[in-house]
Amino acid sequence: MLVLGIILLVVGFVTGISILWTIGIVLAVIGAILWIMGSMGHAFAGRRHYW
Repeated sequence: MLVLGIILLVVGFVTGISILWTIGIVLAVIGAILWIMGSMGHAFAGRRHYW
């Protein structure tokens, strides 16, 4: 999810499409939160790891 968010950020920035930029920011933030929670060992929504 984090990688997809970063890809959408780059594509939205290059093409100038603001909706891709917004979706990319949201996915990158959610992906970073899940990555941090998984690395700390906290289970989120019944899953311990998210890749």
